[in-house]
Amino acid sequence: MKATLDRSGCISCGLCAQTCPEVFRMADDGVAEVWLEDVPAEAEGAAVEAQDGCPVSVITVE
Repeated sequence: MKATLDRSGCISCGLCAQTCPEVFRMADDGVAEVWLEDVPAEAEGAAVEAQDGCPVSVITVE
């Protein structure tokens, strides 16, 4: 699985970084980012949960 995030639409809520810190983090500019594009098998469930929970739907995990 690969994770992507449209940073231009991110509202910096931090939910993705809290839900799946193995894949997402808050960058120095306060906006979320993908720091591990290839989602580890053990984090796939959390990555999908972060995608589904994103209030502005800017995360894609496929």
